[in-house]
Amino acid sequence: MLKLPSIDQFISEFDTVLRTLAASAQSERPHPDASVAELEMSAAEKQHAASLMRVNHCGEVCAQALYQGQALTARNPATRDALREAAHEEVEHLAWTEARIADLGSHKSLLNPLWYAGSLAIGVAAGVIGDKWNLGFLAETERQVAEHLQSHLSQLPEQDAKSRAIVAQMHIDETHHAEKAEELGAAALPFPIAKAMQLSSIVMTSLSYRV
Repeated sequence: MLKLPSIDQFISEFDTVLRTLAASAQSERPHPDASVAELEMSAAEKQHAASLMRVNHCGEVCAQALYQGQALTARNPATRDALREAAHEEVEHLAWTEARIADLGSHKSLLNPLWYAGSLAIGVAAGVIGDKWNLGFLAETERQVAEHLQSHLSQLPEQDAKSRAIVAQMHIDETHHAEKAEELGAAALPFPIAKAMQLSSIVMTSLSYRV
């Protein structure tokens, strides 16, 4: 049976929301692009790169909300720990993408609060269904994110080595999260659910690229 969160837990979870949406994220690891030179790009190339990194940042905002919701309703401590660990690394991804967006002279998605609320609700629902499906949702999410990041490596301007370094490390981390979920007993999601996730991701990425 699920337990309602205590007042202290509620405050802690609300703090997570505020830190994700309103504060600048901090990274414990060095930024992957720290030692990479900034090469010259045209205004159009910088705008395109910034838009792609905004999409990636938005994805990390969604991941924070998703894992927060899943961890809140997970039954098994090991499942909860896996979700918290994944969320912790996503904070670093937030920091990396946020800094890169600023370097490129652009802004984070104005729709982030909307994406956060929707992802949190999905995460809570996934956790309520049961831990094996909760982990299955985690694994499928990370697989789709990894594919999405791989596509960005081919879409980023060729000379934007700094953004490429960030995206490449994110891809490694997301793949690891998916593998960890599978090790813990993730159930394969039915095709219609996986497809629905893919379609909703297309809507999110299309809007975040522009707004």
